[in-house]
Amino acid sequence: MKNTDCAKNKGYDAGKKVSGIKRHIVVDTQGLPHAIAITTANITDRSGALEAFKKHRSTLESVQSVLVDGGYTGKPFADGTSEILGATVQVAKRSELHKFVVIPKRWVVERSFAWLEKCRRLWKNCERKLNISLQLTHLAFLTLLLRRL
Repeated sequence: MKNTDCAKNKGYDAGKKVSGIKRHIVVDTQGLPHAIAITTANITDRSGALEAFKKHRSTLESVQSVLVDGGYTGKPFADGTSEILGATVQVAKRSELHKFVVIPKRWVVERSFAWLEKCRRLWKNCERKLNISLQLTHLAFLTLLLRRL
């Protein structure tokens, strides 16, 4: 997510060529959040996911399997997940390159990110501190859940 100039905490993601922050969310099969971590963009996705697992270990203690996309492959991530949660890692890989195909279950987390994008305050990171961005993300999910009642 891109930052504005006033943001204090920001990093540079060389892969996407963007200066800003990253949101790491852990959702269940219905897209409801169970763990959220906000990091600067220079932190890798794997490290950010492990940070989210560590912060919310008590909430995620009953998780047996974690479904991730191809960006989370590798033995260090699988070992870290096993150590923190005691869960196995399943990687949902694409079957063919350069063709749009919906990967089973992968769309669930993308839908959760789309729900966040409905909140205008979260389109761009204007906050000076990462903790405020985290609280606004929690508030956005809470608002979305209350609308469904």
